[in-house]
Amino acid sequence: MTEPAGLRERKKQRTRKTLIETAYRLFERQGYDRTTTAEIAAAAEVSPATFFNHFATKEDLVLTEDGEHILRAGLDELAVREAGETPAGLLRRAMLAMLAEAGDGLRDPAAEPERIRLDLITSVPSLRATMLQRAFDAQQRLSAALCRSCDGELDEVDAAAMVGAVTGAIFAAGVTALRLGTPLDEAMRRAIDLASRRDHERSQAIPR
Repeated sequence: MTEPAGLRERKKQRTRKTLIETAYRLFERQGYDRTTTAEIAAAAEVSPATFFNHFATKEDLVLTEDGEHILRAGLDELAVREAGETPAGLLRRAMLAMLAEAGDGLRDPAAEPERIRLDLITSVPSLRATMLQRAFDAQQRLSAALCRSCDGELDEVDAAAMVGAVTGAIFAAGVTALRLGTPLDEAMRRAIDLASRRDHERSQAIPR
């Protein structure tokens, strides 16, 4: 008897979650480079073929949940500007929406897997290189969306600078929280507030 599509999808997502969490534990215990996909599959009690049904490589496992859905949450917010909202306020709302979207899944910054993941990305050169390129692409899309919503108030340089300031602050705060052992989600939220407040004050001070 064929399983209903909804049940198959839930089982697929559970297997992916198990593989990711198992791999993160192994990476933390014995290192990223020394951990094989066969070891991950065995520890998760699935076959190597099942691993490759979900992930092409170890790198794909770590970076697969960077997720278009998180970026899309921010882009959707940027597309609808509220009456009287400043560009910095709009960007702040978009970044908080992305943080909330991440919190609903495997990328939850308050959860242990995301702390391990961030540690991997900052310490493994191949992961860091791929992540930097993806982050750059995401910044460009966010900047373009902010510029469109604030047409006549921001040019492309202004929008890129604002997005870069906020996303850079989030990353820096996250890495620092990781080093200190303090909560990632709180650090990221503080970074959004501080960086967007600074941009708001700057926009108020510079005449257009």
